[in-house]
Order: sequence, then C-alpha cells, then structure tokens
Amino acid sequence: MNDIIKQLSLIGIVPVIKIDKVEDAKPLAKALIDGGLPCAEVTFRTACAKQAISVIAKEFPEMIVGAGTVLTKAQVDDAIEAGAKFIVSPGFNPEIVKYCQSKGCPIVPGINNPTGIEQALELGLETVKFFPAEQSGGINMIKAMSAPYGKVTFMPTGGIGPANVNDYLSFNKIVCCGGSWMVKPDMIAAGDFDGITKLVRQAVDTMLGFKFKHMAINKPSKDEAVADANTIESIFTIPAKVGNSSTFAGEEIEIMHAEGRGTNGHVGIKTNSVERAVYHLERRGVKFDYSTARYDKSGKINFIYLQDEIGGFAFHICM
Repeated sequence: MNDIIKQLSLIGIVPVIKIDKVEDAKPLAKALIDGGLPCAEVTFRTACAKQAISVIAKEFPEMIVGAGTVLTKAQVDDAIEAGAKFIVSPGFNPEIVKYCQSKGCPIVPGINNPTGIEQALELGLETVKFFPAEQSGGINMIKAMSAPYGKVTFMPTGGIGPANVNDYLSFNKIVCCGGSWMVKPDMIAAGDFDGITKLVRQAVDTMLGFKFKHMAINKPSKDEAVADANTIESIFTIPAKVGNSSTFAGEEIEIMHAEGRGTNGHVGIKTNSVERAVYHLERRGVKFDYSTARYDKSGKINFIYLQDEIGGFAFHICM
C-alpha cells in the first residue's frame, strides 16, 4: 500500500472541501487539524483550488492535502505544482492515471463497477475511489464487488455521513471514507471555523466509537474474587462465571484472581479500530505502553494499555 494511502487509512476520514475564497484555505485547514483530521481533498471545482492547495501545503506541511475532481493533465500539473500529495478523480480515465504515475503522484480514480476495478488493476493500482458510494449500492455493493478482487481496497465517497460511516469502515477493504458533512459550505462562507472544528472532532469520535466494555477489580486471591462475584450474583442476579485468571459477574465486571495491572484494577474500552484510536489519541497527547500491545494476523494492533492510570485504574482499548 502506498505510504500516503497508509496515512489516510490511519486518519480514517478524508474531508472533501470546496473552497470559493483562497483566504478561507488557511483557517479551514487549521480547523481540520485542530479537530483531528489532518488531511483534505480540495476539489478542482473552483477557480482558486490551486491557490488553496498551495496555501495549505505551505502553511501546514504536516497536513496530507490532495486534489479532487481532477479531470485533465493541466489540472494534474497544477495540483502537483501547488503541493498536492495525492490526486482523486471522479471517474477512471486511463490517460490521467498514467500521467499521474509518470509524475510519481498517487492517484485514486473513481469507479463503481467491476470493469473499473479491472481497468485499475491493469494499470497497477490497488486503491480506488468508489463513487458515488450510496447511489451506487453502498457498502453492500463494495462487498459484492471485492470478493473476486482480493487485493483491491476502496475509498468510498458520496452520501457518507455520521449515520453510515462506520458501516463502511467496518469492512477491512475500506481504507478510508471521503465526506463533506463536517465542512459544510455555509459554515465556511460564514467563517464559522470553530464550528467546523467541533464537527470534525465529532466525526472522529463517531468513527472511533468508544464504548465501555468492562471493569476489572484487583483481588489478592481467587477465593476472594469468587466470593465477591457470588455476592454480586446474590444481590443483583448477575451470574458469576469462574475463569482461569479472573471471575466475571456478567460481562462487564471482572474480578482478578491476583493483583493485576493498575493500582485498583483496569478498565476496558471498546473501539471500532484500535489502530485508528491509537493514532488519534496520540495526536491528543495520550501515551501508550507499547509493551502491552497485541496484534492481529495482519499485523495491526488490536489491544493496548494507556501508559498512565486514571483514578487508580489502568485503561486499555480493544476491539
């Protein structure tokens, strides 16, 4: 997978933005970064798109800014000259794909059928844009199409928002989703960049989907742990289940058979993607203990503890 695509995969959501005034480029980019999405696809649907990309690339070199709605070789040249790190097109034009490849610039062309996938494969591409996503059958269509093409991944765009973004991202062939619900044109026009920052943060939180999973209480012995679990069962009718290293009361209360991690115990927090959660939380200043990390068969983190305790409890995130 291309390095830029890998970074976009960690970020998870690519804001698709239309900039009508170049002076909006800098505060809009800052709002995206502050909210937690340090990337953008600036569409070539306005006269100032090239200037806007240039401003963002120069002012925020850490941001992954790309050019969208690229239809011509001249636009490819403008995008690369402005500092675009990737290019997106609404359809599949072999000449534009080859031209981007000759320039060494990653391109994600749009497709919505198996023929488009095979054309992309013929030119050595592994990631394609699925557009317009919802109107073309949504996640079910992607799943159906992806079955014969095991190595192809998708960046769906079109009709995606808070209500369905995780339906897409839950499928392992989706690298990220493009969307514009957090960068509403009327908010950009009104200069409401604080409001955009809040919407971006909400988008990230929705994508990560943090939920309480269980709490574990440290005990010095198995006998004490089982006794406590039995007490909980007798009071609340929550069944106790004795395991090898701990006893559970229901699914959410774990009582350790020995002093475990954390002064008092630990808390498990579920997320939709541990890899993305680690990326985004580290951007917010959270530190992790990588010696506790566990990985799935593909090499992605699926379990890890935070470095610091909270209220005497260690915290881990998991799937």
